[in-house]
Amino acid sequence: MKLFQREQRSLFGEILDWMLTPLLLLWPISLVLTWFVAQSAAGKPFDQALEYNVGELAALVKVRDQHLDFTLPLPAHKLLRAAESDTVYYQIMGASGEFLSGERNLPLPPRAESPFFSEVRIRDDDYHGDSIRVAYKWLAVDLPGARPVLVQVAEPLDKRAMLATEIVKGVMLQQFIILPLAVLLVWLGLAYAIKPLNQLEERIRARKPDDLSPLDDSSVPQEVAPLVSSVNDLLQRLKRSIEHQKRFLADAAHQLKTPLAGLRMQADLAQREGMSAEEFKQTLRQIGNASVRATHTVNQLLALARAEGGNTAMTREPCDLAALTIEAVHDCLPRAIEKSIDLGYEGAEPGAKGVALDGNPTLLSELIRNLLNNAIHYTPSNPEHPGVVTARVLADPFGKVLLLQVEDSGPGIAPGEREMIFKPFYRVLGSGVDGSGLGLPIVLEIAQLHRASVSVEDAEERREPPGSRFVVRFDTSTRGSELPGPG
Repeated sequence: MKLFQREQRSLFGEILDWMLTPLLLLWPISLVLTWFVAQSAAGKPFDQALEYNVGELAALVKVRDQHLDFTLPLPAHKLLRAAESDTVYYQIMGASGEFLSGERNLPLPPRAESPFFSEVRIRDDDYHGDSIRVAYKWLAVDLPGARPVLVQVAEPLDKRAMLATEIVKGVMLQQFIILPLAVLLVWLGLAYAIKPLNQLEERIRARKPDDLSPLDDSSVPQEVAPLVSSVNDLLQRLKRSIEHQKRFLADAAHQLKTPLAGLRMQADLAQREGMSAEEFKQTLRQIGNASVRATHTVNQLLALARAEGGNTAMTREPCDLAALTIEAVHDCLPRAIEKSIDLGYEGAEPGAKGVALDGNPTLLSELIRNLLNNAIHYTPSNPEHPGVVTARVLADPFGKVLLLQVEDSGPGIAPGEREMIFKPFYRVLGSGVDGSGLGLPIVLEIAQLHRASVSVEDAEERREPPGSRFVVRFDTSTRGSELPGPG
């Protein structure tokens, strides 16, 4: 049992998370940035008003009769305040540093700062425990030995903060409306965008079990088209596999029908009255022969199914082809002796350089035995004129090629039939020999699982009959790689 079980992921939920999470994370960042922008925007008009007031007060500072004069034509609150609730401070310091008008205790500019005459400067300061914004300017006066006149205008920062807060509130109110609306629109848009997937699911579920036709990919999104194409490819391969299985089962049933019918007929004959002991024994022998043929056919069918399935072929290990061939020759000797056939081996010795390949020893032994049994079965032979079957292994370690040859002295195979003999249940016409027609298809399937090719040629063109030579060509340059599966 796993300690951490992950629930099945939802594509809709994942996309929604990736779309909404940045939106929700950026929203507070947007509010912070809005606050700083609102602070800057709220401060500009107040700073401009302070600069204007400094200019107005500076214009009222005059020199008369060698004396510095400052007179307000209106009360200070009417001149400096935009509203009765505004709090504005001002200060005029004379040429000798004396206090002329305004707030006596208003903070002065930093001592390290030199007087300037061409601009109005603004600074932040504290006055009676409140934070204030101060605009100030120095005026040069035409008096002997006079110092510059300082003009300052200040106001508290609370109005700026209130204005910035109002701006943020206005923005936040809109975002509180827009954000849920954006989430709803994203949800609806995503639901609409994923609708083709739901429709594809409904089309697949509505299909009949035997409907393996390709899916229509014209109505699916571009991103889903490769997935639909892969499913169509799988359906096509599955369709071919099912067709092959149906054809195989039909052919197998047809091939088994003949020996089974023979068994039933012989059994019926054995039950006749008046049958002599010799006739009864002959019937039993025929029943035995028919059962042997049926058993051989069933075994061949199982071997072909195992080779086509390829489950065993996926297990590979180093194999000595020469040793496997010699072992198969020994296994087939009793049958060859029974038919008076000279069966032998020649070529590379076991353990020689180049005879090793990566493969499945069980399937390779099946391949060799099927070639040998096929040669023994179709090679005419009698004690006066024995047939010859030779197994041969040839290795080329430099060219990375390994050859398995099985040669016989039989009638040979016509060029027009050399491709047909590798199809299941096909038998050469006119051979006069019974067989299941499955041995060579098994050879071809096993060879393909080992990336090998199978060919057939005349053993001796000038000889009559020419005989046949089956050649299985292995490419040993791919040793160490995975053997392919079926298909």
